Amino acid sequence: MTKIVGVRFRNTGKSYYFDPKDMELWVNDKVIVETARGVEMGTVTIPVIEVADEKVKQPIKEVMRKATEDDLKRMADNEKSEKDAYRICQERIREHKLDMKLVQAEYTFDRNKLLFYFTSDGRVDFRELVKDLASVFHTRIELRQIGVRDETKILGGIGICGRELCCKTYLADFAPVSIKMAKEQSLSLNPTKISGVCGRLMCCLKNEQETYEYLNKQVPRRGDIVETAGGDTGEVIDVNVLRQMVRVLFEEDDSKEVREYSTEGITVKGRKKKGQQSGGQQKKSASKEEEEAKRLEELEKKDSGKKDSEKPGKPENYDTEASADKGEKKPNKKNHRHRRRRNKDKQPKNE
Repeated sequence: MTKIVGVRFRNTGKSYYFDPKDMELWVNDKVIVETARGVEMGTVTIPVIEVADEKVKQPIKEVMRKATEDDLKRMADNEKSEKDAYRICQERIREHKLDMKLVQAEYTFDRNKLLFYFTSDGRVDFRELVKDLASVFHTRIELRQIGVRDETKILGGIGICGRELCCKTYLADFAPVSIKMAKEQSLSLNPTKISGVCGRLMCCLKNEQETYEYLNKQVPRRGDIVETAGGDTGEVIDVNVLRQMVRVLFEEDDSKEVREYSTEGITVKGRKKKGQQSGGQQKKSASKEEEEAKRLEELEKKDSGKKDSEKPGKPENYDTEASADKGEKKPNKKNHRHRRRRNKDKQPKNE
């Protein structure tokens, strides 16, 4: 077993393990630790506990000390200096006419490094900007390009639920989110309603996904033909996944009746044919469906971040070679002769 303490730094919800040595540390204590980018001040989020050795990446660094009054004052001075650094960097960006949006400036605790976070649609050549900033601040300069989700995580904000954004408060990592999750939860597929402040699919779609996947397996789908305990046969027109209730339409001659049943009291007999009109349901126009599908595809492509150019191409055909004159493909004569020779050897000889 290894004794650890969890420490979280600003702008991130992830806790990192450190060796507390013989110190007594409690939640919300300020500590000074050494990280990969220098000495930093962090907040204790996990008190001193023992965990299995395989859960800890060895070796872990030690906590240097508890933060003193001088450390807290130094941190406050750094935060004031960061505002000036942010303003100066923005001015230099305008002077160099760079297509980039500055998000935040951040000093390490020991002021050995000054980091600037920015967003941009493409790659940015900021070498001259770095030289300019180094001559102003006389310290090591580092520019980091981040995505729109990381930008929102740093800046924070209020979601459509009225609460502070999940990524700002507690999310450690961004989980992959897809349109399928919205469909599973019977949410509106309007991109404006399932997109977060960052313009990507909302991270909270992942929160209840496993529950909906389980519950959806217990209920019939819309359009299924079901039979009740009384022997009546009807069509499912609405499903309440959380209550595990369905509304069933019964048609007899010209009369129609809708009743509500628990999923335990019905048996699925089949699915209505596509060509038949489902009673009580309104069909969307084809043009509206196509437009909505395109918007959703664009949103999901943005969320996944994959490009068509990254897809693997077809393997080369080594039996053919391109014609230099017409751009056509012609058989490789050498390989063709070998095949004819092998086929000739396989032919039975006449005795």
